[in-house]
Amino acid sequence: MIEEIKEALQMLSIPEKASFYPRFFKTGKGEYGEGDEFIGVTVPDQRKIVKEYFEIITLSDLKKLLSSKIHEHRHCAILMLVAKFEKSNDNEKADFVSFYLNNLIHINSWDLVDSSCYKILGRYFFHLNDDSILENLAKNDNLWQKRMAIVSTMYYIRKDKFDLTKDVVQLNLEHPHDLMHKANGWMLREMGKKNERELLEFLEKNYEKMPRTTLRYAIEKLDNEMRKEILRGQF
Repeated sequence: MIEEIKEALQMLSIPEKASFYPRFFKTGKGEYGEGDEFIGVTVPDQRKIVKEYFEIITLSDLKKLLSSKIHEHRHCAILMLVAKFEKSNDNEKADFVSFYLNNLIHINSWDLVDSSCYKILGRYFFHLNDDSILENLAKNDNLWQKRMAIVSTMYYIRKDKFDLTKDVVQLNLEHPHDLMHKANGWMLREMGKKNERELLEFLEKNYEKMPRTTLRYAIEKLDNEMRKEILRGQF
């Protein structure tokens, strides 16, 4: 089945995308995606493969696909895992979460993280009422695991729970990488869409040490005049 899926993806490859994606995902020496390989399959086309195979693929085969050096193979695998998780019962969900956590090494790009973590980890641990795994991920030195921690709180935000988001952002507020600045700002923005007062209080408290990118992302949905005042440090 794995070879069948890979062949199906190869049939959907677009040469122009295969040339563009390595630049878009920063695969050059010293960049965050260094060494990643692409065949040029768009996400909508990947979803066609996901729809066809997710119900019948086993976790054993999914692991093989997820461990591929080809980016689209890994992304297709993680989308299949999300689809299986969403269709599963409560007992099965624990197995899919364990699979996710046991294969973190292969979930190693922002798109793989962002398309899966809040749908699996965020949802599962919110309903389990256990934040410890996400807190541990936030403390890990690995960039992708830190990003998993903050993006997973999207599920909490949608349930009007903001404390974990604020805690995780504060923990990594001064992280050096731009991908964390953007993720932190993105979740703060989502929090602000649900509760503007929570956002403004957080910004006022953390304004002095907040990276400009995080701040700009966080205030993107606010009133234009309010954004200008905040950028000037006026609360």
